[in-house]
Amino acid sequence: MSTTAIVPEISPELAGTEFIKEMVRQTRAVDSYGNYDGWPTDRLLAPYIVTKEQRREIPVIGDPDDIILARVKAYHNAIAALIEKECGLMAVPLINITHEGFGRALITVGKLVVMDRTLRDVHRFGFDSYSKMKDDCDKHLAVALEIIGKYPEVAGL
Repeated sequence: MSTTAIVPEISPELAGTEFIKEMVRQTRAVDSYGNYDGWPTDRLLAPYIVTKEQRREIPVIGDPDDIILARVKAYHNAIAALIEKECGLMAVPLINITHEGFGRALITVGKLVVMDRTLRDVHRFGFDSYSKMKDDCDKHLAVALEIIGKYPEVAGL
């Protein structure tokens, strides 16, 4: 990837959404050494945005490093936290990724699996824009809440 850091701006409407606020919380939560303390939201969430040009520069075959794995975990933790806020039940994310960058992301509520996502090429994890990242989260959130609404007795176990 190129060495010049381009920090995409987050629109004020998007910055005020629960999703972006939760992404900031979760990204700071996985920062155990406080490296991101004092960083503005734009700079903190910039690594989640990978343009097509940047994606072309990333090799097709590669192993994810710890920083990328932390980003994947923070993203799925944010989805789980939003599910919790919406339904009032504890949502637990489970991320299993091999050293080659393949795996699964599950979110369970009680005994109910509300999200099951196959992960591939995790070393290239990212979204084209903040709005696409939010749209992806909204899609998973809507499906999860629909499943919880359909099987509330299993979600309550």
